[in-house]
Amino acid sequence: MTEQRYGLTLTWHGRVAHAHLARPERRNALDLGTLRSLLAVQAEAADAGAVLLSGEGSVFCAGADLTGVSEDEFHVSLNAVLRGFTQMRCPVVVFAHGAALGAGTQLLVASDLRMTTADCVTGIPAAKLGLVVQHWTVARLARELSWPVARAMLLAAQTYTGEELHRVGAVHRIGDIDDARAWASELCELAPLTLAGHKRTLEALAGEPTVGDDVLAARATALASADALEGRAAFAEKRKPFFTGS
Repeated sequence: MTEQRYGLTLTWHGRVAHAHLARPERRNALDLGTLRSLLAVQAEAADAGAVLLSGEGSVFCAGADLTGVSEDEFHVSLNAVLRGFTQMRCPVVVFAHGAALGAGTQLLVASDLRMTTADCVTGIPAAKLGLVVQHWTVARLARELSWPVARAMLLAAQTYTGEELHRVGAVHRIGDIDDARAWASELCELAPLTLAGHKRTLEALAGEPTVGDDVLAARATALASADALEGRAAFAEKRKPFFTGS
């Protein structure tokens, strides 16, 4: 059975809850309404055997759509969604194709198991926008994709293909949406209490990232800077930004 929600569809395949981002006209960029739909899916799929997250159209998720909302409101909801996937008892599988950029990469690293197409492009373009991502994402990137990949994404705005991430173990499998559905179904045949126990242990071992006031101040300074305004303007106008460090 398929249910239409704002920004996505929810389909149950046996015990697999398949959340499919469905804003192809916006390249599945996450807006506040879609984040609220994802939070609802997390609650409704609490007893699922596995959750599969994918996207409609040419890309998985091209980033964030802040149209009509404050950044604070958006980031509170985004943070709740990301942490919500890590707190689910069942494994969360993300299938990404085309591109998983910005918030799309955040969804990728919030998952337990990752499958992409070989040519899927991932990255965090914050340095091209004058932004600083929150520390949870930085810690998760380093832990899930490796420190070298995280450093390249955050300090050089470097992108990686699914094939490149698979080569270093950051993406578990290369395949298509049918492969992803089959994998999620296979997970439902494993012992659910074992999976829940292992997932809880892995998350506990990862720990909660702690940062000092200097880190929080650096992020706040960047977000309030003229460079942040310039980065967004350049992105909207499809031109190269000119940053001054102010």
